Amino acid sequence: MSDEIENVDLGFAWSYPDLDPEDAARKRALLRRPVEPLRPRELGNVADLLRAMSGMSVQARNLGDCYRVLEQMLRDPDRPTILLGLAGPLVAGGLRQVIRDMVELGLVDVVVSTGAILYQDVYQARGWQHYRGSPDADDAVLRSLYVDRIYDTYVDEVGFGKTDSWIGLIADELEPGCYSSRQLMDEIADRLEDPDSIVSSCRRRGVPMFVPALNDSSIGIGLTEHYHRCVTRGRDGVHVDSIQDNYELTQIVAQSPATAAIYVAGGVPKNYINDSVVMSYIFERRDQGHRYALQTTTAVSADGGLSGSTLDEAKSWGKIRVEAARAMAWVEPTVALPLLVTAAVQDGLADGRSRLELVWRGRILEKLSSMERAD
Repeated sequence: MSDEIENVDLGFAWSYPDLDPEDAARKRALLRRPVEPLRPRELGNVADLLRAMSGMSVQARNLGDCYRVLEQMLRDPDRPTILLGLAGPLVAGGLRQVIRDMVELGLVDVVVSTGAILYQDVYQARGWQHYRGSPDADDAVLRSLYVDRIYDTYVDEVGFGKTDSWIGLIADELEPGCYSSRQLMDEIADRLEDPDSIVSSCRRRGVPMFVPALNDSSIGIGLTEHYHRCVTRGRDGVHVDSIQDNYELTQIVAQSPATAAIYVAGGVPKNYINDSVVMSYIFERRDQGHRYALQTTTAVSADGGLSGSTLDEAKSWGKIRVEAARAMAWVEPTVALPLLVTAAVQDGLADGRSRLELVWRGRILEKLSSMERAD
C-alpha cells in the first residue's frame, strides 16, 4: 500500500533531488533515532517512567536526561560531593519532606539555599503550617486578617512574626562575633526538635547549610531585631560574615575528589555553588569544574539571567567541566523534584553511599573524608 501511495501521480513535476553520498550519510545519521512513544502499561514505577521519558521529546526528554545524570553522579565510584542549590517557594509548595529525605537518605552532601526556604522549614518545625489558598484571593482581606500569600499558599503572619523574634533571641544567646551562615544555621538547628525538619536533618546528618543571601529573608529580619537591641544597649552582637561563607564552601569544593551540582530553580544558590569552583584557585585547585550537573527551572535563558543560563554556558567559566554529564529541564520544581527523588529512592541510588565527614576548626575545614553509614 505504501508503494502505491508513493507512486501516485500528484500532477506536478517537482521531485526531491538525489543527495550525494556524503549528504545521504549525514541525513541517515540525523534520522537514526525515532522518538519513542510512552507506553504507560509497561511502566512499573516512577524510575521506569523517567527512563522512558528520555526517549520522548521536549521537556519529557530533558527531565529523563536529568534522571540519567542523577544516576551517574550517585553511582560514580569516586564519590563526588553533591551540592544541592535550592531557590523558589519549595517549602510553601509542599517539598519539605522531599528535600528532607534527600538529606536523610544521603542523596546530597551540602545544601545551599535561599533564606526563605530554610526559614519556612523552621517556621513549620516550631508548629506552624503552610495552608492551601488561592492565587485569586482578595489580598486586602488577607492583609486585614494577618494572612500572607505565596501564590496559592497561605501562611500565618503571627507565626512568622514569632519565628522572626525567636531567631533574634537565639542571636542574643550567642557569643558576640562573626558567624558564617553555616555556623548560625547549626545553632538554630540545635534548638529544633522536629524530625521532619530539613534544618534538623542537615544538622543530624552532618550536611552543612549555607545561606548566601541570608539577610534577604525572615532570618535577616530576626537578626535585625537582635542588631537593634545591641545598638540600643550599647553592646556587641552577632554578625553574619558572607565572605566567610565563601571561604568555607570553597574549602569543601577544593578538598573534594570531584563535585556535582543539583540546581532546583536558580537564583543566588546556583551562582554561589558555581563560584565556589572558580574560587578554588585560592587553595591551589584549578580547572576542576563540576563533573555532573542538572537543573530544573522555569527561568528563560534568552534574557541572559543567571537562573535560566544553560549549563553549557557555565563551561566557558570553568564552573562545569567541558566533558561533564549535564542536563537541564524547564519544568517547575514542585513537579520535577518529586519525580526525580522518588525515582532515585525506588532505584536505591543512595543505598550504601557513604556519608561525608567534615571536621571544622572554626572557619577552617581540617578534614573532609567519606565514612561508612550507620543507618
